[in-house]
Amino acid sequence: VQLQASGGDSVQPGGSLRLSCAASARPDSYFAMGWFRQFPGKEREFVASINWLGVSTIYQDSVKGRFTISRASAENTMYLQMNSLKPEDTAVYYCAVGANRQSLSRGSVEFWGKGTQVTVSS
Repeated sequence: VQLQASGGDSVQPGGSLRLSCAASARPDSYFAMGWFRQFPGKEREFVASINWLGVSTIYQDSVKGRFTISRASAENTMYLQMNSLKPEDTAVYYCAVGANRQSLSRGSVEFWGKGTQVTVSS
């Protein structure tokens, strides 16, 4: 499975961005997708995950109420709508596929996509 993330950009604090992640195919054995981010000099951290049907989600506490993860199952595509962006959201964002949304939230990833840079600055 190949994952392609896009949509990263530079925005001002309080602004919004929508990230997209397209999967080349539905993995035979994995049933959840998620977003992670990496700050300079830090390890990647979990942001949000969603099951393949796009019904159940998990969010990191710091993004709850601001970010929304969603899926377009027919298109093998996942989105991350990011609102009320803060400078501390500045990072490289990665999409990922895993066995389920819970395991993704614990950092168990089977496939990674390339990252897309999000910069929040005035």
